[in-house]
Amino acid sequence: MSVSVLDVRGFKEKGTRFAMLTAYDFPTAQALDEAGLPVLLVGDTLGIFVSGHPTTLPVTMDAMVHHCQAVTRAVRNALVVGDLPFGAYQPSVEDGMRNAIRLVKEGGVGAVKMEGPWFTLAERLTASGVPVMGHLGLTPQSYHQMGGNKVQARTEPAVDRLLDDARRLEAAGVFSIVLEGVPSEAGRRVTEALAVPTIGIGAGPHCDGQVLVTTEMLGLSSGPRPRFAKTYASLREEVIRAARALSEDVSNGAYPDPAHSYDWALRS
Repeated sequence: MSVSVLDVRGFKEKGTRFAMLTAYDFPTAQALDEAGLPVLLVGDTLGIFVSGHPTTLPVTMDAMVHHCQAVTRAVRNALVVGDLPFGAYQPSVEDGMRNAIRLVKEGGVGAVKMEGPWFTLAERLTASGVPVMGHLGLTPQSYHQMGGNKVQARTEPAVDRLLDDARRLEAAGVFSIVLEGVPSEAGRRVTEALAVPTIGIGAGPHCDGQVLVTTEMLGLSSGPRPRFAKTYASLREEVIRAARALSEDVSNGAYPDPAHSYDWALRS
């Protein structure tokens, strides 16, 4: 039985802490699903970690549908959540409804995620049968408005606004809320105030769940990483090592050897 949004809500009721990771392609999603991750996010961070853009802003709906389809084809147990990219819901509630439904119908996801305090859209979607994951705090789609990816809710009034937005999203029907880039104390206050689970990314240890970008978690990315991005492997170095080993084997004639070649003889 695959994980549902009711299961995710139940994690908080049972006091079960859980992890969520991003997935953008079939083999990665398959491996993460086999590892037992209960929730996988097809994040618009694919704009950075797949397409090489400096921000998530260029990601299109077509790109999100494409990657959601690849992930949902691979997954058997995890709940797959698809990001609504920048521009998919800002023009109007109707645009947001149409694009969210597209992620479900075409992309095959079990829920959608949207950034910011879009209360009416969240209410309309949940009333229409589309589960919604909220996202507050540092919202990367507001990169220009925030002057970059900077920690949010660093003052008491800002924490109060964050709490109010979280409560209003909960009232609108979201089944969980991602809290990104806020102080640990802000994460604690929001988590304790809500009946739905919070999923932290740079929001401290008090959130009900934690999410990381898989590319960073596996050590596949280059360049600086945010403070919260703990790495559990060094796969970039392993990829380089393997590629160099292949190149050397080809150069010196060690590959392909008989074990990796076909016999030319034909059978009658």
